Amino acid sequence: MISPRPSELRLTLAPQRRFEAIDVNRRIADAAGDVLRRHQRALYCSFHTTAGYLDQSLSARLRTDRDGLSQFFGTFHALFPQGGEYRHDRMELRSELSAAQREVEPRNADSHLTFIGAGLRNCVTYRTRPAAPVYFIDLDGASDAMRRQRTTTVLAYDDERVVARTSVSIPVSKHPIDSVNLADPRLGLLDQVNDLLATSGLEKGRVDLVVEPSERHVGLTVNEYETLLMQHDLVDVLKNPLHFARIKTRHMLDDPRAIPGKTLNYAKYDVVRVLNSLMEALRLDQSSFERLVAKVMAVPAQRFLRSRRVSFLAVADAEHAAARLVRGTYQSPILVQWQSAERQARRLDVVLVQLS
Repeated sequence: MISPRPSELRLTLAPQRRFEAIDVNRRIADAAGDVLRRHQRALYCSFHTTAGYLDQSLSARLRTDRDGLSQFFGTFHALFPQGGEYRHDRMELRSELSAAQREVEPRNADSHLTFIGAGLRNCVTYRTRPAAPVYFIDLDGASDAMRRQRTTTVLAYDDERVVARTSVSIPVSKHPIDSVNLADPRLGLLDQVNDLLATSGLEKGRVDLVVEPSERHVGLTVNEYETLLMQHDLVDVLKNPLHFARIKTRHMLDDPRAIPGKTLNYAKYDVVRVLNSLMEALRLDQSSFERLVAKVMAVPAQRFLRSRRVSFLAVADAEHAAARLVRGTYQSPILVQWQSAERQARRLDVVLVQLS
């Protein structure tokens, strides 16, 4: 039996609240019927830096419902409160913006940091379960002064095959905590990726950027590479996860040993302390808090907090006959290290995957 060709759908979403979880599978069913039932997998892609998707495994552990998602993201809203003292939100420091742009630029550093800290992704691959929701998570969707329109592309397919792979060296500074904009034209990485796509013959696919297994104390994310956000606010959080938190300390759990032992197997002591300190902000009793920690830490802390892979959609467009890496206006793949590299360089694999 010949598998059908991939089905590509593009949706426009209009969130009604600042934080909103929108069921994309329901929107697809309304717009395109049973298209997801005809395929085994689907690549969901967001083109925004404050809205994205959770991995399927983590979403399942959060019960894949809005209550579980609200509770999970409430943790990060407590860590990164709206209106905190973020450099990114101090418009007088944003020299790249004009006076007119500063008037309308959203103060949303909390949403960017939540995107990174909560493990949201710009692109995720799901095994298709059309009856189950897949949520587009918007962290900065609407306010009294603004209503955003969001776009997401879903590519439903059946098979995937690696068609090209190469290794690249990324220069980093000697600073222990540092971030590198992998989309910087001076680095040339995305040009190299597009050249590889042009020679691969790939029509519709996925580009994976993966930290090589030998690398330690380094991760990848996709977000806006704004200097104050990446070199100040994010650095402050990496040094102290509670740097921006506004949490009363009364009634907190003081003994991490109270958390089930199997949970601690997946987390370092400092991660447990961070979650411990959020119990009152979430208004949870001890048993509810333990269940939340167990859900969050069911994914190993290294994967939960330190993603080593980011992905992008790759398709041809009206201007290019060959497939090219697709990203949103402000999206950049970003390498973050929290300990110096021995040779002031990090190794990444670039993997091109044909989706059919």
